[in-house]
Amino acid sequence: MKTRDKIVHAALALFNEHGERAITTNHIAAHLGISPGNLYYHFRNKEDIIRSIFSLYEQHLETGFQPYEGKKVDVDLLIGYFDALFYTLWQFRFMYANLVIILSRDEVLNKQYTVTHEQVLKRATSILTQLKQDGVLVIDDAEITPLADTIRMVACFWISNQLTHSEATQITKTSLYEGLLRVLMIFKAYASESARPTFIRLEQHYQALAKAEQEED
Repeated sequence: MKTRDKIVHAALALFNEHGERAITTNHIAAHLGISPGNLYYHFRNKEDIIRSIFSLYEQHLETGFQPYEGKKVDVDLLIGYFDALFYTLWQFRFMYANLVIILSRDEVLNKQYTVTHEQVLKRATSILTQLKQDGVLVIDDAEITPLADTIRMVACFWISNQLTHSEATQITKTSLYEGLLRVLMIFKAYASESARPTFIRLEQHYQALAKAEQEED
């Protein structure tokens, strides 16, 4: 792995473990055993590193939430989407925990985030439209985009909600599974009669994962 990539991945790990505000470029350099000068050769400052992390984030969103044209809608297909959501939230949890502050201090990143999530909303709308056409969801056409946006809001702000409205001081996988289950509640409200057992199986799957994680904590 190139030094630049090592810096990005080390920063991501440190931000997730300790919080982005607690980590400086000196901490990242020390963690990697390189000089601050070597780090600055690749990145001008911490904001520059965060932008590179955001590029990784975009890649995860791009690959994880594509329409499923031509595929059969079953538990495994839906698990693929929910697992992608879980992985994105966990892998980039520092960003979700402090999203408003991070975006407010970097105008370039703020604009990039807006564009990225406009694309996410379009892809999510396409997926929900397909699910309606395949008889999985019962929903008016005019409500599909607002539903996609509501799901996006719950996902994006679940972590900050947990940190501000509970006794949690850090995000665990258990708390993220709880967030996934809230999203599933929304889907169940729109599920057709024939698809409802599928969503119940999904619910049981993630409840079991949440319980397993809680037992490990």
